Amino acid sequence: MSTFKILLKRNIKLFFKDKGLFFTSLITPAILLVLYATFLGNVFEDSFLQVFSGVPSYDKKLIDGCVGGQLISSILAVSCVTVPFCSNMLMVQDKVNGSIRDITVSPVKSSTVALAYYFATLASSLIICFSATGLCLGYVATVGWYLSGADVLLIILDVFLLVLFGTALSSVINVFMSTQGQISAVGSIVSSVYGFICGAYMPISQFSPALQKTLSFLPGTYGTSLLRNHSLNGCFEEMRATGVPEEAVDGIRAVVDCDIKFFDNTVPEAAMFAVLCVTVTVLIALYVLLNKLKNKK
Repeated sequence: MSTFKILLKRNIKLFFKDKGLFFTSLITPAILLVLYATFLGNVFEDSFLQVFSGVPSYDKKLIDGCVGGQLISSILAVSCVTVPFCSNMLMVQDKVNGSIRDITVSPVKSSTVALAYYFATLASSLIICFSATGLCLGYVATVGWYLSGADVLLIILDVFLLVLFGTALSSVINVFMSTQGQISAVGSIVSSVYGFICGAYMPISQFSPALQKTLSFLPGTYGTSLLRNHSLNGCFEEMRATGVPEEAVDGIRAVVDCDIKFFDNTVPEAAMFAVLCVTVTVLIALYVLLNKLKNKK
């Protein structure tokens, strides 16, 4: 345990010592918030205005709250997976500069080394993603706050689970990386592609039926849906109180991916949580196993 703590502290310190890497990871969610609010805000607003066209009177702030909820859920869904890929570069850097050889020649279990990298990346990513969560909640407070205390706690839980998933996924992939160029290329691909396949940039409901069924097998889809539900739950309640028909509210939920279907069956939130937890457990076990096999080889 003492060896694990030493390696954990060492990995965390090295990450924060690299100011460029740290600030790049930290500023990415803020940049996404500005870009989303600037370029996607009007698109989201128009879609919600269509729903309220038949409502006699409503508060414009409710529309802004709906747009804000959709924006922050998209940002957090992407950041919680892409940030760990930046935080986890230390694993590859140790291979490049030869530091990993100094660690592996010592009588330390490969599983201990692997878990030290994992939890160091997790700690660093959580600091950044929770900071991004605070920034996003601050944005919602300025445009239209309809979140309850329970919604905020559930959003924090969603972020925690998605960071667990992003850290586990990046750890498994980084086992096979051995150069700085490879990890940079993988990070770029993940940053550009993941937002589309998880439904953050464009709702999955807008894709073809075949693609929707394919994406329903990906755990990131359910992470995005959980964030959508908890970011917009208060807005949906206010819509009902304002007089928006229940059918219209259900239609909005389906359009913005609050209700994800797995082969025509709506997936409940409990099942979404279960999918993420099981996926994280499997990925961590696979990561440790790959390190053991690679060490033996």
